[in-house]
Parts: sequence; structure tokens; C-alpha cells
Amino acid sequence: MEWRTHPALAGKLHPNHPDDIQVIIHDGGRRITSLHPELAWVTISGVEGDIFTGRVIISPTQLVTVRINQSIRFIATGTGHPLMVSEKYIKERGSWHIHGCSKCGFAELFDAPSDLVKVIFPAMPADAVLDTFTSFCPLCDGVQAIESRQAPERH
Repeated sequence: MEWRTHPALAGKLHPNHPDDIQVIIHDGGRRITSLHPELAWVTISGVEGDIFTGRVIISPTQLVTVRINQSIRFIATGTGHPLMVSEKYIKERGSWHIHGCSKCGFAELFDAPSDLVKVIFPAMPADAVLDTFTSFCPLCDGVQAIESRQAPERH
């Protein structure tokens, strides 16, 4: 069980159940849903690089897209609990630099950047290229800047 010694999870695993960890689960950020994120116990079943796989072992109290026994993917955030992530987010994450929140320092998103762009800029033409945008932090409502890694450097 290589995740038991993974440095990103140091001190986060349950002391009596070393495959269990609390993960932030969610139905999306505040621009996508009005439902609040929850902490849930997850039993880890695998790791590939910095992306973990596990099974939710408690029933969420109010979420509609996450269920008990559901397999999820998650990442260690460096600021508190690991975060559930979608396949779409995983695919897009490397193309964007997510700056830490102005209030809490959180440097991840609950939603894929392309989904946020569609919600924040609904009238933007499909072929438009966005270099940088801001959004609310999904944890504390501070501000995060999201910058394309392909954006030309500005001097």
C-alpha cells in the first residue's frame, strides 16, 4: 500500500485504519451549485503519481452527485484535507496555474477551468482564448486568479 508512505498524505491517514482519510467531497464550487462541500471518510484503493483513488465510506448528508461506496479520485492540496477531483479537472489542471486564494491560500478549484469559464463568461465566443480570469475560492470565498500556462508573457 504505497499511499501509506506517500509524503503528501503524511499525518492525514486515520491512525487505526491506515487506508482511510478524510477528503473534501463536493458537487462543484459556488458558481456551479449552492450545495456546500463536506468532509467524508474515504478508503484509499490506489495512487498514480499525485492522484489517489478511493471509495466513499460514509453517506454524504446533502450532496447529490456523491454517494456512499462511490469510487472517487482525489489530490492532496498542501493546505488541509485532500480534495475530490473530476476526470475533467485532472485533464485540464496542468494547462492552468491556479494562484492561491487571497484569503486562505487554497490553490485548487472544485470545477474544471473550462466549466468555470462557461459560467463566468457565458457570452464569450467559443473560439475566444482566455489568458487569465478570477473566481471565488471554493473554501472561503476569497479570490483566486487562474492563468493559462500557454498565455504569452507580458512585460
